[in-house]
Amino acid sequence: MKHRSTADVVRDLQTGGRLIVCDEVVDPYLEIAEIQRRVYSSGGPAILFPHVRGCSVPCVSNLFANLDQARYLFRHTLDAVRRIIELKIDPQALVRKPFRYAKTPLTALHMLPRAVRSGPVLERSGTIADLPQIQSWPMDGGPFITLPQVLSVDPQQPRRLMGVNLGMYRVQLGGNQYVKDREIGLHYQIHRGIGVHHQKALERGEKLPVTITVGGSPAMTLAAVMPLPEGLTELTFAGALAGRRIPMVVGPSDAPIYADADVAICGWITPGEKKSEGPFGDHLGYYSLAHDFPLLQVKSVFMRKNCIWPFTVVGRPPQEDTTFGQLIHELTDPIIPSVIPGVRAVHAVDAAGVHPLLLAIGSERYMPFLKQQEPAEILTQSHAILGNGQLSLAKYLLIIDGNQVPQLDIHRIDDFFHQVLQRVHWKRDLHFHTRTTIDTLDYSGDGFNRGSKLVIAAAGEPIRELSSEFPSDFILPEGFCNPRIVLPGILAVEPTRETKASSAGPSPQGRFAAAADPNSFAGFPLVTIVDESDFASRTVKNWLWVTFTRSNPAKDVDGRGGTAVDRHWGCDNPLVINALTKAHHAPPVVEDPAVVAKVDALASRRGPLARWL
Repeated sequence: MKHRSTADVVRDLQTGGRLIVCDEVVDPYLEIAEIQRRVYSSGGPAILFPHVRGCSVPCVSNLFANLDQARYLFRHTLDAVRRIIELKIDPQALVRKPFRYAKTPLTALHMLPRAVRSGPVLERSGTIADLPQIQSWPMDGGPFITLPQVLSVDPQQPRRLMGVNLGMYRVQLGGNQYVKDREIGLHYQIHRGIGVHHQKALERGEKLPVTITVGGSPAMTLAAVMPLPEGLTELTFAGALAGRRIPMVVGPSDAPIYADADVAICGWITPGEKKSEGPFGDHLGYYSLAHDFPLLQVKSVFMRKNCIWPFTVVGRPPQEDTTFGQLIHELTDPIIPSVIPGVRAVHAVDAAGVHPLLLAIGSERYMPFLKQQEPAEILTQSHAILGNGQLSLAKYLLIIDGNQVPQLDIHRIDDFFHQVLQRVHWKRDLHFHTRTTIDTLDYSGDGFNRGSKLVIAAAGEPIRELSSEFPSDFILPEGFCNPRIVLPGILAVEPTRETKASSAGPSPQGRFAAAADPNSFAGFPLVTIVDESDFASRTVKNWLWVTFTRSNPAKDVDGRGGTAVDRHWGCDNPLVINALTKAHHAPPVVEDPAVVAKVDALASRRGPLARWL
């Protein structure tokens, strides 16, 4: 089905038994988000909310409830998109298998956006106050749009649709110091396409026209988060996935408007104007705090006559946006080797908050006759990865030579760590990048957008066996307690109350590393110091989240016998990561107890939601 509106999507999912209707009146302040989180975590379907308190616009969430449902939404176009990707990897396949790719030229035509004079989204006018004011977390600065499609154009070529940037950037509808109905917050981070347009507008001393749309084809939602090369508009990918050219209303002064959207907010960013935006419960599982960001001066708001407002909830993974990552991996994994030569696979780990931890399988190819036993070419490949778009935001990058482990599945996190930790040589294989940019939402560093990175490269044959149980003579350094095995070779430990309270002397990781008994940790090459080792070791997902969101590599990594030789730092077993909560960290997102109780009460009633709450 070629969806032209959110109503089309709702009907399609309902027909397929993939949507339930909540007949209760729900509050957009925290309650509707709590319902969404529970239904998603229970594996439930999409949810239509026809009755939202204080708003006449129905809402729908969980459209991308799981990977199977995402495939269902794009069931008529996904294979065609895959074939385009196949031809990009191997153009000669068209000659070898002409029948398989017979319809590919038609799909390519669908990739081109088209200019139109009008569209359904322009059927009626409204205000920001008419839109659902959904707030997901108690400390959020106000209501946010959580599935926005932000459209901007190159100021030097404002009428050129192929130069349109489509991105999903945070939009705050109210609160803070925004003038009601006239100003909204627009939070975009480093390595985002809109920044190129904004910079050009600033250089020209001009306002940057921006349009924010919501709804329409789900292809636009996925395209807004799709990592595409700079200069290639996301509208092309959206057209291929939607199965039709994306119609854009082009005006003389505004940014183009997606004609099939349910809602459109038109306005501009004025040079030099910023206001405090946030806090916002974000995908790392913490609040991103309030900072000054550009704001959109609202010129007009347009709505379909029967519009529906799609939304999601952002928070500690997994959430609905996890499905975006899964589908993007499914589509882009085959193309990685053609984008970064020698790299066989890349995986941004959702459980660790996506950007904090990146896994990669590379390959030592150039001198196979040497039977390379230490990283060489994969170090070059790691630099290529960290220089590639949003992959550059990775804080920890673990890369392994795939020639040694040809059957390794990069999505099996436990096996990946096992293979790396068997091979890694801590004196040789740690490569720090200091005083560099990290994800805007990551508060583990030493400043806004500022921190460090660590590349861990592993190659050659295994050099150690990993332990799955403590040796009989295991000795834990004084000042630490409650050791727990997370995975073979990986420990989580807690500092004692005295160690945690002490501000004098070595850091916790330095103190642990200095006193670590080499025999006790021969089979445990990696130790993480955490606030609660029981929690961190309960699931691998817990450990990933705690370890990689709460540590700054250059400051929080130490190891036994650590030394620098020619400015290269290395150590012996074990490597120790301080993943304790620090004073400068942002607070984690936590549900409001009163709202939790309210939804508990809703769950006790009979109805379509009950089984999922």
